[in-house]
Amino acid sequence: MAFVLKKGDTSPVLVATFKDYDGTAVSIVGASVKILVKTLDGTSVVNSSMTITDGTNGVAEYEWQSGDTDTTGTYKVEFEVTFDNGAVETFPNNKYEMLVIKEDLG
Repeated sequence: MAFVLKKGDTSPVLVATFKDYDGTAVSIVGASVKILVKTLDGTSVVNSSMTITDGTNGVAEYEWQSGDTDTTGTYKVEFEVTFDNGAVETFPNNKYEMLVIKEDLG
């Protein structure tokens, strides 16, 4: 399922929960997390830090910034977690999440 926003929207916050292959939440306590958003042809749109809101249960949030959603279209989204030991893991690792930005009638 895609996360859908209207052009120019900065709400709602995107909430991501990181889980391993069997669906168990991955602890991100002490980690740093980035959201990466690209066009379908690979142009980077967002490469920003996320806020960890529940590290034990692998939950982080991204508050959209002005300019993030200015162009309508479909985008690929992934999350890069750098653990406190320096290891890096990308979620999801078998696909991309999708973001759809629709035209605003206002």
